[in-house]
Amino acid sequence: EGGRHSPFFSNYRPQFYFRTTDVTGVITLPDGIEMVQPGDHATFTVELIQAIAMEEGLTFAVREGGRTVGSGRVTKILA
Repeated sequence: EGGRHSPFFSNYRPQFYFRTTDVTGVITLPDGIEMVQPGDHATFTVELIQAIAMEEGLTFAVREGGRTVGSGRVTKILA
């Protein structure tokens, strides 16, 4: 269905597409979660490599090699 075909782990570095901006981010999975399988729903922390304007509730696409492999929503802004 166009998404990933293999799991991802902490330190996965995809592109996050917010409205009109693509920015790389580093994913950190919560303690006790080793990996996220294709089709799973997960909550995790993302540290973007550059600051962008965003707000809680903002939706985004997760992209890999120019292809959308997932989607998400900002639930909390940490810094």
